[in-house]
Amino acid sequence: MAVSSDIRAWDELIPDTLGLIFTKLSLCERFTVIPRVCKSWASAVNGPYCWQEIDITDWCSYSEPPQVERMVQMLITRSSGSLRKLSVSGIQTERVFTFIADNAGSLQNLRLQRCNINTFAVEQMTGKLSKISILDLSYCLKICSSDIETIGKNLKHLEVFCRNMHPVETSGKPSEDAEALAIASTMPKLKRLEMAYNLVTSEGVYKILSSCPKLEILDLRGCWGVKLDTVSVQQKFPKLAVLGPQVIGYYEMLEDCSDISDSSDSEYDDSDMDEYDYDDDSDDGIWYHLGGIEELEFRAYAGGVEDAAMYWPPSP
Repeated sequence: MAVSSDIRAWDELIPDTLGLIFTKLSLCERFTVIPRVCKSWASAVNGPYCWQEIDITDWCSYSEPPQVERMVQMLITRSSGSLRKLSVSGIQTERVFTFIADNAGSLQNLRLQRCNINTFAVEQMTGKLSKISILDLSYCLKICSSDIETIGKNLKHLEVFCRNMHPVETSGKPSEDAEALAIASTMPKLKRLEMAYNLVTSEGVYKILSSCPKLEILDLRGCWGVKLDTVSVQQKFPKLAVLGPQVIGYYEMLEDCSDISDSSDSEYDDSDMDEYDYDDDSDDGIWYHLGGIEELEFRAYAGGVEDAAMYWPPSP
């Protein structure tokens, strides 16, 4: 019986091609489905080709910090130095930040929301990850103006910086421009800056505008200390889009950082991870069990906090 010429030998694709295809699948599918198909697919998913971009932010919302940190180390190890994008939340220990700095030298896009990153970690990471052009440190409470100055001095290619805060953390506190001045003095190449619910004032914003001539998007939603002359700003900076300080609605708040320049060498793709229909009785249920990462690690090596934007208040 003749074999149809239309039959595609998917198992014969080279590993990097398979890896590129597998990146279109969810994280859960890459761990629990792909390795079971055939040996060549298992080999491809165990290699670095699937892990040049790692986004586990959604999974982190349902996981404890120790799980998150172990997962980050496991996936970075898999990437074998080829990691370009890392998006994660909830890292708590200096050890993991040091691990990222030592093993992810190719990073261009780093997103660390709600992480316990401090001055030591900032110095370690920005000193070794000089290729970063997109950095998100939103809701990181230990970051101060001197840390932002360090970031600007070390990351010479920085084009996107996100420093959004939760309104609960800034409500009732006096306005101050220390962070804004640090940004203005060290980040002249910025094209996008997000400072939602920051304590910045109009003076600090004008300083940023005069020092960052390449700015295209400035997010000031919830920055109630800012009163801009919108007509004057539009005349002086015709290519600039300013969001806020008014907050229009919930769905607008869900917009994350994105790459704003097609000419940039880096990419910032914030497409949401696929939604899963979890079943505690199935193998995929391990993603919801606190102890599930042990089984996940076995498979890998053998081959709740919702978005803070949901609770951001509207304009007063």
